[in-house]
Amino acid sequence: MAGLRRRVIRIFLSAGEASGDLHGSYLVRALMAHAPDTHVTCMGGPLLEAAGAAVLVDHRQLSVVGLSEVAGHLKVLYQAWRTITSHLRKNPPDVVVLIDFPDFNFLLARAARRLGIKVFYYISPQIWAWRSGRVRTIKRLVDRMAVILPFETEFYARYNMKVHFVGHPLLDVLATPPSLEQARARYRTPDVTTLIGLLPGSRQSEIRSLLPIFLDTAEILQKQLPKVSFVIPVAPSLHPSSFENAILDRDLPVRLVTGDTYGVVRACDLLLTVSGTATLEAAILGTPMIIINRVSELSYYLGRHLIRVNYIGLPNLVAGRQIVSEFVQNDARPELVAAEALNLLEHPERLEQQRKDLARVRNELGEPGVADRVARLVQEMSDFG
Repeated sequence: MAGLRRRVIRIFLSAGEASGDLHGSYLVRALMAHAPDTHVTCMGGPLLEAAGAAVLVDHRQLSVVGLSEVAGHLKVLYQAWRTITSHLRKNPPDVVVLIDFPDFNFLLARAARRLGIKVFYYISPQIWAWRSGRVRTIKRLVDRMAVILPFETEFYARYNMKVHFVGHPLLDVLATPPSLEQARARYRTPDVTTLIGLLPGSRQSEIRSLLPIFLDTAEILQKQLPKVSFVIPVAPSLHPSSFENAILDRDLPVRLVTGDTYGVVRACDLLLTVSGTATLEAAILGTPMIIINRVSELSYYLGRHLIRVNYIGLPNLVAGRQIVSEFVQNDARPELVAAEALNLLEHPERLEQQRKDLARVRNELGEPGVADRVARLVQEMSDFG
């Protein structure tokens, strides 16, 4: 028996965005913890590479594009496609793992199926919000699927499709959250009685559209709350210069922070945040928030006719009701947002109720150990089909 060697598990992982790079890196570490001989190649970024995956295509070539602008970047996408499919033909893995990024990954799933390679989808695209007909594509192309939001199992069940709810991967990222005391000591000075976080997004397009609304709101709040201060955690995908010029034009007590988003969120009394992952990060950390979003008129018009959910905020979707106020499109006006912020801050019982509601949302998201659970599902596919 000493001469027998365990079969090396070979996996190709496709992560086309920064969030996929993050959650994929946790998955790769979990896979290798179970089976150190696991060999992972990927489309990914620096986090996947640091976790031990061999990067075949750097996702940053694609993520700066955004598939909404796919027509203008076909060459980059086609080159990535050719590189990956050639690799799958020459070095077929046991399993292809797809992380979100649906348009590209659906094509990759088709290619894998034609080559007889098993397909595992981790982190469902938000087809429950729009374009729900794509569930038929998933059902046809995907062997197993792990979903991260509790209501997704019911959605797929309506299409006679069984999926595995594994919990939200942010629970692993925030398994040991920043200390509330340390975060407040770092970002609050004795002369500040109210600290408000401004999170206008992680893309340049979001900053251009939303930062003026956030700063106008801050100016209104400063007049009403003399000892207020504001802090902007700069997303890793952005440079502080994206904010500096806009802030210099204002007489506002605003601090820019890089590399400690979770510490900033933890320290704040209230957040003004764009919709998206940041809202779940805030929910897990227990910080009350107001959600703000504005897109182009065309995008909003199309969205109104295509999107099938009642809320844009993930905490509200998980709760099944509005626990966080949302100001969308024409309602995303500084005077309206500021009035709601003042109402919350002047009524501590409202802030406390939201904290309790967010704690329930956190409980609905599952338990830490998400990457480990996903790794076991992937390895079961590799071992047993």
